[in-house]
Amino acid sequence: MCALPETYVPGFHDKNEVQKMKYIKFGDTDMNISQLSLGTAGFCYFFGGYDLEKCKATVHEAVKRGINFIDTAPFYGHGVSEEVLGKCLEGIPRKAYYLATKVGRYEKDPKFMFDYSGKKTRESIEVSLKRLGVDYVDLLQVHSLEHANPDVVLNETLPVLEELRKQGKTRYVGVTSYPVSLLQDYLKKSTVKIDSVLSFTRLSLLNQTLREYIPFFQSKNVAIINAAPHCVGMLSSSGPPEWQRASQDIKDLCAEAREYCKKNDVEIGRLALYYALAQEGPHTILVGMNNTDILNINMDVMYNGLTDKEKKVYEHVKNNIMTKLSKTDWE
Repeated sequence: MCALPETYVPGFHDKNEVQKMKYIKFGDTDMNISQLSLGTAGFCYFFGGYDLEKCKATVHEAVKRGINFIDTAPFYGHGVSEEVLGKCLEGIPRKAYYLATKVGRYEKDPKFMFDYSGKKTRESIEVSLKRLGVDYVDLLQVHSLEHANPDVVLNETLPVLEELRKQGKTRYVGVTSYPVSLLQDYLKKSTVKIDSVLSFTRLSLLNQTLREYIPFFQSKNVAIINAAPHCVGMLSSSGPPEWQRASQDIKDLCAEAREYCKKNDVEIGRLALYYALAQEGPHTILVGMNNTDILNINMDVMYNGLTDKEKKVYEHVKNNIMTKLSKTDWE
């Protein structure tokens, strides 16, 4: 049994479940983060339908069972995810979870989607706090660095995040990007202390680019969030949403893996999470979950691994299907 984390609240948590959870010190912060964390991009229309009550049940059960890190963003549903999450957090002690959101990416219309200015950043956190129903977030991240002007991020966005840290509106500052190289570049150039990096789909069955950058991040004692190991739906039985930006070759490859799993009566999502959990370096695996069925499946994989049958299918998918393409990113 593990020691109880600082987020443990007697009378709210399931103590036995919390003691089963693995917690990892989150870089150079005072937070100890659950190995599995909760992503909320599915708390809006981005991945199809969602149900408020199912989202609420998922958040409550996840936190009670020891998941203590929850991530959202203004861009997810263009405010809807934060609003829904705010409703879901009602009745949960603020001490029981760490909360992360983002700045820089907002509207559906591409003309207004990105704004990394200091003015917008200050406005954004106020709106996010109101939607979420909290006084502060634990981690405030610059969203999608690949779409930003580096001069604006370095001279406006990050310095404003430092202001907000001093004001107590966030405790820590992070950056997110699809190209992993950009995360490294900003860590080298920023005069503001960056506490965490979030990389999505880049340490997964499909693509392992993050692996080569982990030693650098570790040398800076920066926390590493490995997000979206299901590759934005491509490594899940439901498949990707229409807006998934991967090339057709990559989509076809993942479809082949899904069909092989389906033919063998194995849920590919379990295999994708199993792979991510086995990788060394990341401090947490951030997975989108908007119903308790998905939560229970993921918790089962984390604690019990795969069955013998699933392991055979996993090895075939990993070694015989996912190796067919030399380029598995969509940078």
